[in-house]
Amino acid sequence: MPQAAYDLVIRGGTIVDGSGGEPFEGDVAVAGGAIVGVGRVAGHGAEEIDARGQIVTPGFVDVHTHYDGQATWDARMQPSSWHGVTTVVQGNCGVGFAPCRPEDRDRLVYLMEGVEDLPYPVLTAGLPWNWQSFPDYLDALDQRRFDVDIGTQLPHAALRVQVMRERGVAREPATPDDIAAMARIAREAVEAGALGFSTSRTLNHKTKAGEPTPTLTAEEDELTGIAVALAEANGGQGAGVLQFVSDFHPDPEAEFAMFRRIVERSGRPLSFSLAQSHQAPDSFRLILGALEAAVDAGLPMKAQVSPRAVGVLFGLDLTLNPFSAHAAYKAIAQLRLAERVVAMRDPAFQAGLFAEAPSPADPFASASLTAWAGMYPLGAESPDYEPTQDRTVAALAEAQGRDPKAVALDHLLSDGGQGILYLPFLSYGYGSLAASHEMLSHRDTVPGLSDGGAHVGMICDGSFPTSLLTHWTRDRTRGPKLPLPFVVKQQCADTAALVGLGDRGRIAVGLRADLNVIDYDRLTLLAPEIVHDLPAGGRRLMQRAHGYTATIVAGEVTYRDGEPSGALPGRLLRGARGAPALRAAA
Repeated sequence: MPQAAYDLVIRGGTIVDGSGGEPFEGDVAVAGGAIVGVGRVAGHGAEEIDARGQIVTPGFVDVHTHYDGQATWDARMQPSSWHGVTTVVQGNCGVGFAPCRPEDRDRLVYLMEGVEDLPYPVLTAGLPWNWQSFPDYLDALDQRRFDVDIGTQLPHAALRVQVMRERGVAREPATPDDIAAMARIAREAVEAGALGFSTSRTLNHKTKAGEPTPTLTAEEDELTGIAVALAEANGGQGAGVLQFVSDFHPDPEAEFAMFRRIVERSGRPLSFSLAQSHQAPDSFRLILGALEAAVDAGLPMKAQVSPRAVGVLFGLDLTLNPFSAHAAYKAIAQLRLAERVVAMRDPAFQAGLFAEAPSPADPFASASLTAWAGMYPLGAESPDYEPTQDRTVAALAEAQGRDPKAVALDHLLSDGGQGILYLPFLSYGYGSLAASHEMLSHRDTVPGLSDGGAHVGMICDGSFPTSLLTHWTRDRTRGPKLPLPFVVKQQCADTAALVGLGDRGRIAVGLRADLNVIDYDRLTLLAPEIVHDLPAGGRRLMQRAHGYTATIVAGEVTYRDGEPSGALPGRLLRGARGAPALRAAA
């Protein structure tokens, strides 16, 4: 056997290179963690992967995750890394764990528990707290090894608490001295390697006690001061991006105008979350129009949009179920799942449960009980994320001549109490993904909002990249699809560019060898499942897929057929990086 010329050669695959161009058949050669050949590769690799009949893509870049805690105790950023993701960006939505004084740790944990459904016992057992400043946090991550690369952003809530203490928590306006102090810390953070700064302006983000996030009402001078600090970093060369989440309420035009002014003043790129509101299902177009005008004026702005509806998952072993606010259920809620299943199968128990009204002290759970017309049983095998109206709990109950509560409970009790109900609450306003198609197709959007690592008992959207491939390019029947090259470009090159990572997202000579070999015809998204593998025995929703033949990070195979190889080549990313000079495919 001749000596290997390369570390790895992927042979004969259909290359979807992330440029948006037409796929082509060829080989990819890798050496020293970089792509060194694309096209027809003559030399041998120390390892070779036969990709005939499969597609080869760049590794996916997920710019909207919340692995801030998990990255301090775990090496594998699952579920994201099960779905072809090779780079994640955390620290979104203004929440995270640095900077933080020891006496403020509980404040940040309680906020993360409420905003991102990461339980207090899990976080207190898992977080090592071997940092105080944000550069300290980066240093702590720098000592660890992962199955993906990890970039992080400075979270506004932690920054505000660090500088303003109780006044920050109480959402008091920042003084000029407060703003100067926050700006100094923000500049230090991006100079130490933060990819940017994030903030939240949504009422959906609250502590578990119901208090709004400390950043909710931060005024324009505060946000501008921080953004300008990023522009002044590195001797005035500037560094870092801005990531905002907002309700765009009550005045969406005024809110967007403020975002635009911040970008005009600072010159820093800004992205924001955009979804279809079910209360105003056409309002997203107003924001898209304002975004188009800003981009046409030369401003670096993008919207992050979701590949499917954002929806809550209800289950007996999850954070909530439709009966959580009922006294009869609360009386058995502390029993083990198997014992609850036995109790809830008793006809007498069911009769009492169905006769009760939910507690008015829990308005979210109460409202969910009236949402049968928008709630769907989620399949136990491959879930349907664009279900038709005749599959709602209300429609099934009407067809069967039964009470919707009984239909819902039957599904929850299925599979030994593992049945899951799906309640889309964003981007499903007209009972389809038509709005998502419109947003994904827009020139000024990128896919995001997976929240990988968060909402462990309510939402499981770290699988968004697989949905993009399976649903949007192959399986959709309820409207137009999206071209495969377009989707791969969106999830790779476009997301990488959003956060300044020019060294990845394409299959081209000189770029980082982050790659996927995917059996596209067989690619299947499996149903979410509940596992108990978090610190302190905490449970979380996880979701796997079939069809990822190999995922490669920095030239090393990290997953083979969905199982970890043991390689952990992922590292902390410190700051943006430009693209090397690229050569065309051979």
